[in-house]
Amino acid sequence: MTLANGILFTDQYQLTMAQLYFRMGLHEKTAQFDHFYRSNPDYGGHQAGYCINAGLETVVNWMQSARFGDSEIAAMRSMQSPTGRQLFADDFLTYLRENGNFGSLTVKAIPEGRVVHPNVPLTIVTGSLLQAQILETALLNKLNFQTLIATKAARIDRAGRNRPLLEFGMRRGHGEGVIEGTRAALIGGADFSSNAGVSHALGYQPKGTHAHSMVQLFMALGGDESGELEAFRAYADVYPDDCLLLVDTVNTLESGLPNAITVFEALRRKGHEPAGIRLDSGDLAYLAVHSAQMLDAAGFDKCSIVLSDSLNEMALLQILGQIDQEARAVGMDADKIIGRLVYGVGTSLITSKGASALGGVYKLVAVEEDGAWTPAIKISENPAKVPNPGAKKVYRVYDERGLSSADLITLKDEEPTDDPLTLRHPSYTDMWRQLPASKISQIEPLHETIIADGKLVYDLPSIDQMRATRDADLARLDVGVKRLIHPHIYHVSISQKLWEMKRELLQRMKV
Repeated sequence: MTLANGILFTDQYQLTMAQLYFRMGLHEKTAQFDHFYRSNPDYGGHQAGYCINAGLETVVNWMQSARFGDSEIAAMRSMQSPTGRQLFADDFLTYLRENGNFGSLTVKAIPEGRVVHPNVPLTIVTGSLLQAQILETALLNKLNFQTLIATKAARIDRAGRNRPLLEFGMRRGHGEGVIEGTRAALIGGADFSSNAGVSHALGYQPKGTHAHSMVQLFMALGGDESGELEAFRAYADVYPDDCLLLVDTVNTLESGLPNAITVFEALRRKGHEPAGIRLDSGDLAYLAVHSAQMLDAAGFDKCSIVLSDSLNEMALLQILGQIDQEARAVGMDADKIIGRLVYGVGTSLITSKGASALGGVYKLVAVEEDGAWTPAIKISENPAKVPNPGAKKVYRVYDERGLSSADLITLKDEEPTDDPLTLRHPSYTDMWRQLPASKISQIEPLHETIIADGKLVYDLPSIDQMRATRDADLARLDVGVKRLIHPHIYHVSISQKLWEMKRELLQRMKV
């Protein structure tokens, strides 16, 4: 597994291209690659209007340690062509042994936690062609997945009206990917996770109560439904200051809640306050309202009510809407009930159910020749899949309200100071607009230099700092773009000069 997680955590074609570059004498030529994604996640009946950038620190840490050592060289030496010939030549392997790391690369990126949009370069990698090429697979694997999960977490958090969100998906996630998935969920919107190891590593208390199996055990040993009460008493004895009880093993309102209240009353007599209850099955909205009613009547109006059971953003929208109605029907304040809710979200979050992958790509956009950059372009019959060529920068343009109006991609040496500012559609020549300076409150560069010539030069933020960045960006994003269903399209544009260069390249290639 050490071999599999190191620098050979890559696709075979990255290695075969690397040897070709070496054989042609191109391997140390300076090149630039852009990482971006083409469209926001589409979950079927609902779509994302933006993403939350995540995964950068994971990539950086991997780059700092990944290199071709003895075991990697031995593995490559053993690889054969279909005719039995050694696939990778000894002189190439010797070069990798001496230079096979990411020491030449410079990485610029949009920081983690920021709101990001399609076709905007999230990560720009510059350096030796061989090293930049080998980086592709790992970079895409780690950035695409974490951005996908962080985005899902942000959507669920928004649907749940920003009540505490617990990531509970470890049991149904994809192998050890849940480690990176939990990290991404914490960046995107989750407050805590049940994943004990990664929570501790990131400085957060893991969260969780008990399963139905604990209640079932006491019922089996006790021989009747009184076992539920004994199970609750045992849990309260061991965890008097963190007593949160799962109340739906038998009958939520007729057994679980009354038994939980009995235990809570005993806890309070001993000087402890109960944490709350968890509902994991049935009509969660109905049960939440009537559980709150019973808890309030018993004097436990501060107890949390944790909802779980296959939650996602659409389910939460419906549940909270139903709580508004159910509460009015019994004369309760819906806002107070919602104000004590906590959500435990499992499979839908950790797997990004409905949109299982982010279409992030890594494209060569420029090569340095005699001190000058030559733009590179990929042609496609689909205009939307033709990447923007050349070395570039990205700016976020804010309107007179202070809200983000567009992301503008420019050439590397270009400053967006024209008045009016021209913003062109990246793919369609007849779509463009102009913004006068009076309609612009701020133009913000988005990229930070993370790694310079192989060395980390950026202070990697904490999860809390990334969350604050996320919240600030979301606050400045138009409400329509944040809609959970049919969001308004956020404008990503290219500058006039970049548009002219792209058009010239396409015409030169007779496209």
